[in-house]
Amino acid sequence: MSRGGKGNKANLPTKTCPVCGRPFSWRRKWARDWPQVIYCSERCRRARGRV
Repeated sequence: MSRGGKGNKANLPTKTCPVCGRPFSWRRKWARDWPQVIYCSERCRRARGRV
């Protein structure tokens, strides 16, 4: 299996953002701390107290 090709994104784990309610999927940059990821974006993280 080559690492350069496209993977099957349907099998990635997903979570729901508590601020906007949208689902978001795992990203490689979150690989080490996926259990601690709560918000889908920096914008939602900043807006967490206003909603």
